[in-house]
Amino acid sequence: MDDIEREIAPLEDPDDDDDDDDDDFSEDNSSKKSKLPLVNPTCVESPKETGFHQSTRTCLERIREALLHHRWQEASEYMACYPQMLEDPTNGTAQHYKELIWRLSTEILQHHPNSKMEDYNNIYERMKNSGVRHYLMICLEHSFHLMLNGHIEDAKRQLSVAESWRHGKESASQLQTTKLIQAYRSLLDYIIWCDKKSTLSDGDHNQDMHNYFRQASVNLKEILRNPGVWDPFILSYVEMLEFYEDHSQALQILNDYAYDSNFPPNPNAHVYLYQYLKRHDCPDKKMSKGALKMLHLLVPSHELMLEYSSFLLQSEKNRDIQKAFGVILEMLDFACWRDNLDVWKHLKTIIQKLQLQEDWKNAVSELMAVRKDWWPALHFTTFHASRDSAENPELMEVKASLTKILCPDLNLKYAAGTS
Repeated sequence: MDDIEREIAPLEDPDDDDDDDDDDFSEDNSSKKSKLPLVNPTCVESPKETGFHQSTRTCLERIREALLHHRWQEASEYMACYPQMLEDPTNGTAQHYKELIWRLSTEILQHHPNSKMEDYNNIYERMKNSGVRHYLMICLEHSFHLMLNGHIEDAKRQLSVAESWRHGKESASQLQTTKLIQAYRSLLDYIIWCDKKSTLSDGDHNQDMHNYFRQASVNLKEILRNPGVWDPFILSYVEMLEFYEDHSQALQILNDYAYDSNFPPNPNAHVYLYQYLKRHDCPDKKMSKGALKMLHLLVPSHELMLEYSSFLLQSEKNRDIQKAFGVILEMLDFACWRDNLDVWKHLKTIIQKLQLQEDWKNAVSELMAVRKDWWPALHFTTFHASRDSAENPELMEVKASLTKILCPDLNLKYAAGTS
């Protein structure tokens, strides 16, 4: 709606000032006018404007006013007249008006209390047939609307038609949209597959259901060769592969998604890989640890960092224990973990193991040196002590036992809050 409002905002007349030169207030006020450039509007009056142009411009102004005040019935009545703009033979920017009509119509239908599915279908079909520039995007949006209203088969038909549609020389943007349409068509195959799976007894298989899996997997496998963030499609594909016990393929897909350098950095990719390995009790602990290590580099505050630090502690190597200490400190650098008892208890366990090393004090002071200016204010003020003591005494006890080790100069100040 913001884009539409900017498009049809009325142009201010820079010469439309007060004529009273003696008005000091007007002079002061004009000096405070915004220096920002004005947006060129759609509904501006032109020197050669005909009666037809004037009526359509006025109609668009009325639609804008009704939209801004949420008068959906009034907007729909004006909208019934506005598409006549497309019939103007002198209109050199018809494509622009087609998109404007599309956006305005769907916005009105979305909010109108009496809108029906038939109304949506009519406007989408009309806009598809009015030109080719936005055909694929209109098909995709139409299918989304059908999906949201539970018409899965109809949505799939829309995407199937769009998937095979071609017009002229295929542009880069058209190719991108086609790939997206293929992906969502496969996602609908997955949804239908899920519906059929829910009606089967355990361990039972169905040829019709397998056909939907085959259709979805062919397209999804092809789509995932294109760099991008494909999270919902990855999860759908992996779920189907797991159902048919094709674990090697599922693992390959997840590994490629997480570690292919052509794909953008994506924390979820490493989460999905780790969760799959954990779900199937993968004996290769190094692989699970590796997935968490990459996740730590991308999102040090992620909840799985507790499990990552546990992996590090299992090795019993001094270096890994120190690293586990750093991982938990980085979690606590974020306020969202400040009052989490499990994180503080885990930190205490790590420090107890760390104290078995000869140089443990150096290891602690090295990591806390960069935090000394702001960690006390984040965790160890008298306010924190009073609140922890009243709301979570166990947390207060754990933090108090660590204060002397982490921030020795603040020990008495934090303890004072409990008295």
